[in-house]
Amino acid sequence: MDRRTFFKKGLGASLAVGAVIAGKYDNLFSASYPADDLPFDLVAVKGGEPDVMLAAGMKTLGGIGRFVKKGQKVLVKPNIGWDVSPERAGNTNPKLVSAVIRQCLDAGASDVFVFDHTCDNWQRSYKNSGIESAVKDAGGKIAPANTEGYYHEASIPWGKSLTKVKEHELILSTDVFINVPILKSHGGARLTIAMKNQMGNVWDRGIWHRNDLHQCIADYAAYRKPALNIVDAYYVMKQNGPRGVSVEDVVTMKSLLISTDMVAVDTAATKLFGIDPADVRHIQLAADHKVGRMDLENLRIKRISI
Repeated sequence: MDRRTFFKKGLGASLAVGAVIAGKYDNLFSASYPADDLPFDLVAVKGGEPDVMLAAGMKTLGGIGRFVKKGQKVLVKPNIGWDVSPERAGNTNPKLVSAVIRQCLDAGASDVFVFDHTCDNWQRSYKNSGIESAVKDAGGKIAPANTEGYYHEASIPWGKSLTKVKEHELILSTDVFINVPILKSHGGARLTIAMKNQMGNVWDRGIWHRNDLHQCIADYAAYRKPALNIVDAYYVMKQNGPRGVSVEDVVTMKSLLISTDMVAVDTAATKLFGIDPADVRHIQLAADHKVGRMDLENLRIKRISI
């Protein structure tokens, strides 16, 4: 689908470009959310299917309605970067993506959009990940992100390595942004989790790899903060990430982590993976940026076994 066709069918002229280019939405996701009074800072769920774990975790936080209000447009941003099947764990589990969309629509969202700036061919990645069909079956709208025309420039004045980006217009134009990464190994960043998943928000990610990847991840995380982070750790790629080689790279953990705090959820996911968060440099850099907290021992954490 080309850009014009997508806007006619789905997103619509109301989201387009003038106000976005003018920077009207630059700080949209930096504000505090009504969920600041949540009963827990982080919820860790294990032992169930993705939809069951999500239901249990969100119930503990008071429901998705704490984040999504009636009539709002929602962006659900999974990892769809790779042309691999779900059991390869290169992308977010489609069952989880579907469950998140359904919860948002049940809460009254007017539209739920899904996209990723893929690494492999976008059409094959969308299809073979199982996410395209999962999105459509759940009532969401899968959006293209394959051409630069979808992206608009924003500045990050406090960034140390990353001072500007081109972000997808859905990041800039929807009311609620829910980040739904998968936990997996990564050759450059050590791990892909919540903060690293945001590289799929932007067009010019090659700059990140050439200009201190870890610092760029932290710079962007300080600028763009999702309303909620839901980390898929059902299948976890333990080696050869981010694409993987075969199912031999994958272990089944049947786990899920939920938090409004990207640093906290990435710290917890790193521990779940089995390595020291201090060995994932962008987590510490983001904590230094005051994006969130690494001191899990001082946070309110709810652990649930299914």
